[in-house]
Amino acid sequence: MSIRRFLAGTMLSALTIATATAQQPNTAPDTQGTGKFPALKETAASLPDHVIYRPANLGALGKTKLGLYVFGNGGCSDDGASARMHLLEIASHGYLAIAPGRVLSGPGAPPRPARPPAPPAPPAAPPGQGAAPGAPPPGGLTSRTSYKDLMWAIDWALAQNANPKSPYHQRIDPNAIAVSGFSCGGVQALRIGSDPRVKTIVAMNTGLFSEATPLPEMDVPKSALNALHTPVFYLLGGETDIAYPNGTDDVKRISHIPVFYANLLGVGHGGTYDQPNGGKAAAAVVAWLDWQLRGDKKAAQTFVGKDCALCTDKAWKVEKKKIDRE
Repeated sequence: MSIRRFLAGTMLSALTIATATAQQPNTAPDTQGTGKFPALKETAASLPDHVIYRPANLGALGKTKLGLYVFGNGGCSDDGASARMHLLEIASHGYLAIAPGRVLSGPGAPPRPARPPAPPAPPAAPPGQGAAPGAPPPGGLTSRTSYKDLMWAIDWALAQNANPKSPYHQRIDPNAIAVSGFSCGGVQALRIGSDPRVKTIVAMNTGLFSEATPLPEMDVPKSALNALHTPVFYLLGGETDIAYPNGTDDVKRISHIPVFYANLLGVGHGGTYDQPNGGKAAAAVVAWLDWQLRGDKKAAQTFVGKDCALCTDKAWKVEKKKIDRE
C-alpha cells in the first residue's frame, strides 16, 4: 500500500469517527447553562439552516452586549444541536451562539430515520499503486455544511444588530466575534479565522492535516495558519484524541500570534460536549471568551501566569505561546 493511500485511509477514518461521534443521539433535556442569563435554542426564518442559542430574556442583558460565538459541528454535520449542551452554556454567559444545520438531536428533533446500509468498499488499488491525486475519498464521503455557513452566521448577526426591527438591535458587540468548532467544524473555523471581523478562534478537538486531503471541508493547508491574526485557544482531549497529532503540529507551527494549547486529559475526541452544561471544556471556553472578547481580568487568570487555573489543574496539560506577555 502506498503512503498516499495509507494517509487517505487514515484521514477518512478520522473524519468518519468524528461524524459518528457528532451524530450519536443525545436525548437528555436541554440545559439552561450556569451563567447569569438562562439560555434557550431556537431557529429563525431569516437564518435558515442554522440553530441559534441565546439568553432567553434579552431584556435581562441590560447594558451587557452579546458576544458572537459561531460554531462548526463535529463531522461538519448538519445537526446544529449536536453540541447543544456546550452552546447553551456559552449562551448563558451573555453570548449569541450559532451553529449551522437544523435541530436533529435532542428536544425538538424529528424521529431519527433508520441508518442506510454502508456502501460497498471500493476495489483495492493494484499493488504499488495508491489513490489518484485528488480522487474522492472511499465511500464518497461528503460534507453537509460549509465554512461559508459560519460566515453567513456572522453576516446575519451583524445585520440583525443594525436592524431597528430586530430583537438583537444594538444588543451585539460587533467587536466581540469568535469562531469555533469541533473536529471538522474546527477546521471550518480555522479556515475563516483570517476574516478581519474575527477577534479570537477556539479550535476544539481539531487540527489541519499535514498532507493534502480530498476530504470535503478539511482540505485546508497548513499555510492557512499564517493568515490567522488573533489569539487562538486549541482545546483537545489528550493523546487518545484522533485530532491530537494535527492539533499539536498546528501549535508547533504557529509563532506569530498568542496560542493557549490545552489538553483535557482522558476525554478523547468526544470531549465533554454531551456532559451537563458542556463540562470542563465549556467552562474553559467561557473563560477564554470573557478574557479575549470582554477583557475580563478574572477570566484571564485561567490562562495567564505560571499559576494560571488551567496550569495548576491536574485535569489539564497546557502549553503557551505569547500568552503571558499579553
